[in-house]
Amino acid sequence: MTTRRRFLHASALATGALALGSTPLAALTGRRPGQAAAPGAAARKLKLLILGGTGFIGPWQVRYALARGHEVTIFNRGRSAKGMFEGVEELLGDRATGQLDALKGRKWDAVIDNSASRADAPKWVRDAALLLKEQVEQYLFISTRSVFRDLSRVPGTVDAPLYTPETTPDWTPDKPYPYGLAKALAEAEARAVFGERTTIVRPGLIVGPGDDTDRFTYWPVRIERGGEVLAPGDPQLDRVQLIDVRDLCEWSVRLCETRTFGVFMAIGPERGRSMAELLYGIAASTSAPLTWTWIPREFLEEHKLRPYQELPVWRPPTPGFEGFARFDLSREVAAGLTFRTLADTTSATLEFHHARPIEQQKLRAGISAEREAEVLRAWHARAR
Repeated sequence: MTTRRRFLHASALATGALALGSTPLAALTGRRPGQAAAPGAAARKLKLLILGGTGFIGPWQVRYALARGHEVTIFNRGRSAKGMFEGVEELLGDRATGQLDALKGRKWDAVIDNSASRADAPKWVRDAALLLKEQVEQYLFISTRSVFRDLSRVPGTVDAPLYTPETTPDWTPDKPYPYGLAKALAEAEARAVFGERTTIVRPGLIVGPGDDTDRFTYWPVRIERGGEVLAPGDPQLDRVQLIDVRDLCEWSVRLCETRTFGVFMAIGPERGRSMAELLYGIAASTSAPLTWTWIPREFLEEHKLRPYQELPVWRPPTPGFEGFARFDLSREVAAGLTFRTLADTTSATLEFHHARPIEQQKLRAGISAEREAEVLRAWHARAR
């Protein structure tokens, strides 16, 4: 966490202009929908409150909002990264204990709520929304694709059924809320208080510089190493939709600028990618000599390599997940969502990774080189 914040803070001046990729709505710029626009000041200046602001996504929101000319206030516990942003007001409190007094008696145009993936997210949102109901015009809540209990429909849309207490497997009221249910209930709390003034944004896998989960990072680092790469599943039929953290954060600020309400996905690109397009696209950003060995899902599962677990990002269209990476994003693109290139995301991710202290460069996701070689040997032996 400290390394991630240090990287974001240190790179703010150097990468600020490049990080501002997509600004006004395409309808206002005349650019092709989904295409990143040049940086520029916002037509409407905001007083913006960001709940959080020093974790993974918060700094990118703050930096972009400042570059757009907005007045930014952040609210958090102040236990780390204090004074991270010059010119940003910092209010102290603790949502876990209900200490929200610093928010009382103030007015903002919009609030962006980056509630963490906690079981008590519904209470956090309810408490903040009730306090800010008369003080804020718009409540934007960053949710997750994990709120969906059924992603079998193709194409997927935001109208797919969500988890409820009654439809969540193996959950009973004496247990903490699991992640997807907690976020779904938090969405409901925001809408219950703010009604039509609510904006819900549901990102998929958030990737890019500053991400220390290493779920996407595994692939650029692995491919950069070169050699024979274990590539999972069907190279064409297995699809991928994810979101660069900068695209997510910049769009969330612009949704506030335009007072855009409703429920949206935050994944991309618009038509998605095949696993082949993803891996070969990452490889195009490196110079390592490579060979590819595509191994079917069934063989990988026999060797206990599971989709989205030991092999991150990859999620084949098994029953119930046919629409997982086949979302129709026409609504989102019309509302101004734009997408960086895969080359940009890959390069920025590798830069972040190599800037970490060496002891933190051991990846938290993916499989070791030894495990990969073991499964490759088994696959080749079976083929013989």
